Amino acid sequence: MSKTFSRRVARTAACAVIGLCFVSASVAMFATNSALAVSKSSSSSLPKIDAVPGEYVVELRASAVEQMKGAFALERLSMQLGVEVVDRVRSEMVLVRAAGEPAEMLRLQTRLQEHVLVERVEPNYLYHTNRLPNDPDLGRLWGLRNVGASDTDGQVGVAGIDVGAERAWDIETGKKSVVVAVIDTGIDFNHPDLKSQAWVNEAELNGLPGIDDDGNGLIDDIYGYSFAGNKGDATDDNGHGTHCAGTIGAKGDDGKGLVGVAWDVSMMAIKFLDKNGSGTLANAIKSIDYARTMGAHIMSNSWGGGGRSELLLKAIEDANAAGILFVAAAGNDANNNDAFASFPASYDVPNVLSVAAISNTGALASFSNYGVKSVHVAAPGVNIVSTIPGGKYDSYSGTSMATPHVSGIAALLLSNNQAATHVEMKQRIMESSRPLYNLKTRVASGGIADAYYALSGVTPPVDPNDPSLLPNSKPHKFSSAHPYKENTRLEERVHVPGAKRIAVRFSRFETEPGYDTVTFFDGTGKQVSALSGRQDPGVTSSLIQGDTVVIRFSSDESIQAYGFDVESILYE
Repeated sequence: MSKTFSRRVARTAACAVIGLCFVSASVAMFATNSALAVSKSSSSSLPKIDAVPGEYVVELRASAVEQMKGAFALERLSMQLGVEVVDRVRSEMVLVRAAGEPAEMLRLQTRLQEHVLVERVEPNYLYHTNRLPNDPDLGRLWGLRNVGASDTDGQVGVAGIDVGAERAWDIETGKKSVVVAVIDTGIDFNHPDLKSQAWVNEAELNGLPGIDDDGNGLIDDIYGYSFAGNKGDATDDNGHGTHCAGTIGAKGDDGKGLVGVAWDVSMMAIKFLDKNGSGTLANAIKSIDYARTMGAHIMSNSWGGGGRSELLLKAIEDANAAGILFVAAAGNDANNNDAFASFPASYDVPNVLSVAAISNTGALASFSNYGVKSVHVAAPGVNIVSTIPGGKYDSYSGTSMATPHVSGIAALLLSNNQAATHVEMKQRIMESSRPLYNLKTRVASGGIADAYYALSGVTPPVDPNDPSLLPNSKPHKFSSAHPYKENTRLEERVHVPGAKRIAVRFSRFETEPGYDTVTFFDGTGKQVSALSGRQDPGVTSSLIQGDTVVIRFSSDESIQAYGFDVESILYE
């Protein structure tokens, strides 16, 4: 795959069609996502919205709902609307389908919206996963216990940048009575680390094959349901859902494989994303409704895309009214969700908990969306090792990988206090997040979700590596060209005699996210951290130990931006 094509795919793997929020090691899976995502760059351009051609989700007025009862209801409604009604989404919503040129479809949408039986019409938006390519490594669960080792890409971590799972497990390891709905590509419950963690619909398990034993309108939904395939078997054929499930609740203390944030939990497999990581608005609504009616306490949603959907919002609001926490991936566009909303993470509903991704150094991931108002908390999301189908393990990156860390923390909280409401869990996760300087202006909580502080009630400490605490400053000028050129290579060595720790402050920083990067090295040549993408004015590097920092900038062969301007050096 060419680098230019790879970049285009990575950019589009955001949250545009209904899909996943992660990056996998599989080129084929990665390339497929390019057709599913909205292309949203880090500039001010608006995203393209993807939908199933010729399909619309129609909300009916009350008078029409009454007519939907009895045999041949969809056929009668098709005749009244003058378009094929192919499925019932909710009691008051149907899916319609037509064929024609774009102009014809626009006229059809307008005609339907003006119909006496119709309350609202929306395109059948597509959603997808948010993922980036990575290499597998089975031994580095830095998101749960970061000891400063390298991740699967060789990035040396900062000890303690994790979700505090090790200390949290002294308080709570999880309970099977807590149900987390993994709304995704399904789950491979044949995986040794997940087999015992499946939620079970006892009525269907003990009923007759091919019969709707529990009367919910679905057949053989023993461990969940596949709305993508319209069948009870929600086995994962993509890998994304299984990876998310492993982070939430891979079985702990069993002497094999990996462990999730919660050692014990019941995970409900709800598949609405197909093998390519793509799903529709209609099936997203069905999935949320299923989780709500079947008793889920937490919904984990590592997907996004489409435009703002009032119909999807209704389903999330109903989940909120039912007391269910809705954990959602912020998206992989490297954009500010305060300015450019990313759905479903940006819906302003009390149960929505939006999650950004960070690396093992505590830096916001170069691909991660952010928003000091609309993104609530951050979690590990770069080179995360977890379960994949076939009893295997792999390393993925994305806000998709950050989201299940937070879903797992919520599962521990509810296991420890089953009286906790969804709003209380969200508030506790935000208030107990551990402050990180890099997240001050990136997420509402200003920190990384931490299971220990959430469970213990202990106030998390200030970030000891906050460069803004350095007492001294001196001006220093070092800039790229504006805009910089392709294949730029710049280096600056800064020495502050007698300094114990130093940091670099920028007045402006705008580069192509993930490809054009400023990297910082200490006096011994050890890489300390890096910055990429669009940063806030006054952004500062991580702390560098010693009296010397080497600043290196490199850009690739295409897509340039403003560049950067170093303003000063902070030190003590």
